[in-house]
Amino acid sequence: MKTRKKKLDEDLLKTALEEENRIRTAFKDKDWAEIKGANSWMIFKVMSEFVEGMEKLAKIGPCVTIFGSARTKPGNVYYKMAEEIAFRLVQHGYGVITGGGPGIMEAGNKGAHRAGGKSVGLNIFLPFEQQGNIYIDKDKLITFDYFFVRKVMFVKYSQGFIVMPGGFGTLDELTEALTLIQTKKIGRFPIVMVGKKYWHGLVDWIKKVLISEKMIHAQDMDLFSVVDTPEDAVKVIEEFYSKYLLSPNF
Repeated sequence: MKTRKKKLDEDLLKTALEEENRIRTAFKDKDWAEIKGANSWMIFKVMSEFVEGMEKLAKIGPCVTIFGSARTKPGNVYYKMAEEIAFRLVQHGYGVITGGGPGIMEAGNKGAHRAGGKSVGLNIFLPFEQQGNIYIDKDKLITFDYFFVRKVMFVKYSQGFIVMPGGFGTLDELTEALTLIQTKKIGRFPIVMVGKKYWHGLVDWIKKVLISEKMIHAQDMDLFSVVDTPEDAVKVIEEFYSKYLLSPNF
C-alpha cells in the first residue's frame, strides 16, 4: 500500500515539474529583472496618457459618447442612425466623443462634423493599426496605448453614453459604466442602448437570469434605456438632464 502511494506521489511531482518547466520554457527568452524594470517604467507611460487626456478633454465642454462596432459599414442602418444621433446631439448643444476608429465611431464623428459641433476621437493602438477617422477635429484626436486609461476618459468626460450594436469592446464599455453607476463610484448619467432587436437577447437574459438569481436588483434595470430611433435616443439624454437639473439632489 505504501509503495503504491509513494509511486502516486512521485508521478504527481513529476507532472508538476513538467508543467513548471513548460511555463519557464515559454519565458526562456525573458529576463525577469528586465520584465520587472519594464513594468516600473510603464507607470510613467500610463501617467503621461492620463495627463494628456485630462488636459485636452477638460476643455471640451458637455459631450456624449457614442459606442459601437468598428465593423459596421456606411450603408448599414445602424451607421446611419449613429450619424443622425450625433447630428441631433450637436443641435442640442453637445459635442460627440467616439473611440476614433471606423464603423459606428466614424458615423458618430461624421454626424458631429456635419452639424458643425465638437468631434472628439479617443483612438487606441491595436495590432491591426486602427487609424483615427477623417471626421475628428484635428486638435481633438488622442491616441492611447492602454484601454483602461481610455475608458477612464470616456466615463470622466461624457454626460451620456449612446450604445449602438457592437461586440466585446462595446459590451465592455456598457457593463463597466453600469457597474460604476450601480456601485455609486460615479454619478449617474444616461445610458441609451439603440436597437431593440439587437439588444433584446441581452436585456431578456438580464431580466430572466440576473434578476431572478438575485445577482442584481430589479431597479438596476432603470440604469439604462433601450430605444429604436435617433429621436428617442436624444430624447432620453435631454429628459434626463431636464429632470435632474431641476432636482435639488442632483
